[in-house]
Amino acid sequence: MKFVVTAGPTREPIDPIRFLSNRSSGKMGYAIASAAIEEGHEVILISGPVALSPPVAARVIQVTTSDEMYEAVHGALAKTDVLVMCAAVADYKPAATAKEKIKKRDEALSLELVPTRDILKSLPKTRDYFVVGFAAETDDVEKHAREKLRHKNCNMIVANDVSDSASGMESDENAVTIFLGDGEMKKISRAPKEKIARALVKIILETSKRF
Repeated sequence: MKFVVTAGPTREPIDPIRFLSNRSSGKMGYAIASAAIEEGHEVILISGPVALSPPVAARVIQVTTSDEMYEAVHGALAKTDVLVMCAAVADYKPAATAKEKIKKRDEALSLELVPTRDILKSLPKTRDYFVVGFAAETDDVEKHAREKLRHKNCNMIVANDVSDSASGMESDENAVTIFLGDGEMKKISRAPKEKIARALVKIILETSKRF
């Protein structure tokens, strides 16, 4: 099978040296790409800026901004069997990017932010590939994950509580809850991300056969 996996953060430029971003390390997405390769599958890894070495057998597409991530995902969907949207894509970006460094002044600075393009919502509703979304939440994890599953037309949502600094973003461990379109829910207890990834890939492969 052919997997397309997104990983890491995006960076939305404010001026030539500053940007908006988030705490995503890319570790979960890279672990999923490695686990899929271990199972003998072809992997395209679309990665934001991270300090990680990608799996040797993966075809890697490096991106920086949410717009670049959007274009890379849509460009990789031909003949895709599974799309795993693990990247922490920015929800907002500056309305305009300053061409020169914004100088520090003794006054408040306001930035106008506009929504980025929603990659999951942009996918066609009629398709022949399985879509896995991720929901990193700090509260009401199940509620927000089920809403995302429904509103963004995913086949599966993998949710985790990132309010706990011991797991999730930047950590080497994670604990996730998987929500499926038929109402089924599965939990994977806290473990190293490599172990979580192997379990996830197996669940994705088993579940995708039913869709």
